[in-house]
Amino acid sequence: QVCAQLCRRPCYCPWVPPRCPRGSPLVLDGCGCCKVCARRLGEPCDFLHVCDQSQGLVCDYSSAPAGTGGTCNFEDDEEGCEVNGRLYRDGEVFQPSCKIQCHCLGGGFTCIPLCQEDVRLPSPDCPFPRRVEIPGKCCPEWICEGAQDQPLPRDARAAPGAVSPLLRYPCPPWGTEWSACSATCGLGFASRVSNQNRLCRLETQRRLCSAGACPALPAALPAVS
Repeated sequence: QVCAQLCRRPCYCPWVPPRCPRGSPLVLDGCGCCKVCARRLGEPCDFLHVCDQSQGLVCDYSSAPAGTGGTCNFEDDEEGCEVNGRLYRDGEVFQPSCKIQCHCLGGGFTCIPLCQEDVRLPSPDCPFPRRVEIPGKCCPEWICEGAQDQPLPRDARAAPGAVSPLLRYPCPPWGTEWSACSATCGLGFASRVSNQNRLCRLETQRRLCSAGACPALPAALPAVS
């Protein structure tokens, strides 16, 4: 009955298929007639505007008023997160780039840097240290400017949790727990105070986080003339 009301035969489709946002493939609409952009997690859907089944999404009408559309959700109600148009399952660890690693959990995600954020101070053997991008390497490295731009040896850079050679005493690790995400939906920041750095000084550290997808805005009501 729904097909008879919404699906017309023969099909009349635009000559040029729609341009879909990144991560949204072209699929056939609910009538199996025209190509449409598959709806992603949290986006509105209905009989014609279908969800991306390759990501395990279905149109969820459970929280929608009768006679209205639904929202794309996982078929098994499992929580996930979306980053740059790609969906990740709850508990999945992924790397959007070689410089950060993220963890999808509870509908949101947190990310930690994979490149060391150490500080190189001027010294007699390297008065002008400079951090530069090295071709073929993901993380930038420190070089001594003016000394044929040679990278510094790894033992001259403090590794995470190691005692800095500038210190003559042990540096017991100390830090607070990560704060809640600064955003209630979408990207935000979490912060903490820690002394795990080259000089064993308390500093505020931040990392990316997401508390989940933002709810879709309600459709505007038609103007009454």
